[in-house]
Amino acid sequence: MQRRCFLTVGMAALVAGCAARGPVRMPPGTTLIVVRHGERHGEDLNDAGRVRARDLVTALKGIPLDRIYSPGIQRNLDTAAPLSAARGLPITRRPQENPAPVLMRESASQTVVWIGNKGNIAAIWDTLSLPEPAPLNYGDLHIVRSDAKGRVTVERRRFGTP
Repeated sequence: MQRRCFLTVGMAALVAGCAARGPVRMPPGTTLIVVRHGERHGEDLNDAGRVRARDLVTALKGIPLDRIYSPGIQRNLDTAAPLSAARGLPITRRPQENPAPVLMRESASQTVVWIGNKGNIAAIWDTLSLPEPAPLNYGDLHIVRSDAKGRVTVERRRFGTP
């Protein structure tokens, strides 16, 4: 009896673990803008990274935003800060591990920005099953849109000074 109970609990845990990963669909009418943090020296933005953070404000001019998301890593927050100030939007911190499910749940039918790192951007790309390449380079800005019928497109842009 104990063994059967253990196996049942073990299988339930395995299924729950698998459900937390894998493809997630973007809700119809949702736009996710994905940007890597600016250039850095060590853990902090360098001069080029601070300039790129200011350039992000111009790059997103004319695009309405509902939220700005970032993990709580200082270089990401520093990249998001000029955009946050310009738009009067707070930076919503979310864990960097597999952020796509929570982003899609919280931002349905909205336009949001994720300012992340190579690892979590790659995870978003994988979880949403988006076409490569992911925006992993400094100055990459990808706009992922899900139309009213849930069809997803990716617009690839560059911003800032190389």
